[in-house]
Amino acid sequence: MFEVRQIEEMDLDRIACLEQQIFPDGWSYEAVRDTYRQDNSVLFGAFDGERLIGYLIVYYVLDEGEIARIAVEEGSRRQGAAGHMLLKLEDFCEEKGIARLMLEVRESNEAAAAFYKDYGFEEDGVRKGYYANPLEDAVLMSRRLGR
Repeated sequence: MFEVRQIEEMDLDRIACLEQQIFPDGWSYEAVRDTYRQDNSVLFGAFDGERLIGYLIVYYVLDEGEIARIAVEEGSRRQGAAGHMLLKLEDFCEEKGIARLMLEVRESNEAAAAFYKDYGFEEDGVRKGYYANPLEDAVLMSRRLGR
């Protein structure tokens, strides 16, 4: 089983490593570190023992948050880590007064879009040519929060 907690600075190397493995446009260590140090960001990690297996990066301003990244290493997918990170994010949002979450997902990433829909996100529109490497449209999704 795994636990979800806020990321600490010592976890940033592993996030940067997973970024390069998972995403064609993976963030560098410096980009991850700079995000971690921002006052308007929060990073959560899913841990199997001491090993980071997934992470969630969110920026927030006033009452809105944007999920910038959510990722789980290939061998640990479909075991609930991403869902548990979203639930931890909901608790954080409630504490901070964040009422709406937004995100973009590659149009071809049907599995991710279905996952987000399972967690209450709805499609808001399309951003043409948003992703590079390869060039692809982004589906915009959002969810109102409140229990």
